[in-house]
Amino acid sequence: MAGVIIAYALLALVVLYWIPIRLWYRRWGVTDAELNQPMPGDGEVSAPNYVEMLAVTIDAPVEYVWPWLMQMGKGRGGLYSYDRLDRLFGYLDRPSADRILPEYQHLAVGDVIPIGGAAGGFPVRAVKPCDALVLGGQTAAFQWVWQFKLVPVSNRQTRLISRNQARVPRSIGSFLFMLALDPAAFIMTRKMLVGIKRRAEALFRKSGAGPAFSLPVFPV
Repeated sequence: MAGVIIAYALLALVVLYWIPIRLWYRRWGVTDAELNQPMPGDGEVSAPNYVEMLAVTIDAPVEYVWPWLMQMGKGRGGLYSYDRLDRLFGYLDRPSADRILPEYQHLAVGDVIPIGGAAGGFPVRAVKPCDALVLGGQTAAFQWVWQFKLVPVSNRQTRLISRNQARVPRSIGSFLFMLALDPAAFIMTRKMLVGIKRRAEALFRKSGAGPAFSLPVFPV
C-alpha cells in the first residue's frame, strides 16, 4: 500500500512539473501578444515541436542593448549568464564582459559565434541592426533557431525577447534529452537576459541617461 501511495505522489509531482511549471518557464516574462507575434527567423525550422520564449524589459534604448548581443561568444563578450558554469563546461574561457568591445561589433550572415564544448558555435542566419539577431543550425535529425528581438517601448525602454524553436526527433532518447535540457536552458537563458539588462542599464546610466551616444552599429 505504501508503494502505491509513493507511486501516486511521484506521478502527481511529475504532472505538477509537466503542466503548470513547464508552461510557466516556457514563456517567462512574455506577454500574450509577444507569444503570438511573428519573428524574423520563424521560418528557419520546419514544423517545430519545441518552443520556448523569454522576455525582459530593459530601462535603456535599443542602441544600448544591441552591442551586447553583437559581441556574444567564447573569446568575445561571453554569454552574460552563470559564468562559472559556462566556464566549467568549456563554453567560455573567461568571465563575460562588462563593457562594449568595439572589435566584436561585426556580425554577418554566415558567421559563427564561437562557443566551446560540443556545441562548436551558433551560426548567424540574420542580422537586423538594433532590431533582430537570428541564430540557427541543424543536423541530420535536429533543427533549431534562436532569435533575439529588440522592441522599443519608449525612448528609454526596450523589450528584449528570446525565442527558441526546434524540430526534435520523436523518440524516447530525444524525449529524455529534452526533459533534462529544457529546465537548464531556461535557467541559463533567463540569467543571460537579466545579465544583458543589467549591463545595458548601467551603460545608459553612465551616459547620463540622455541622448544616446554613438555606439558602433555596422551594416550587414
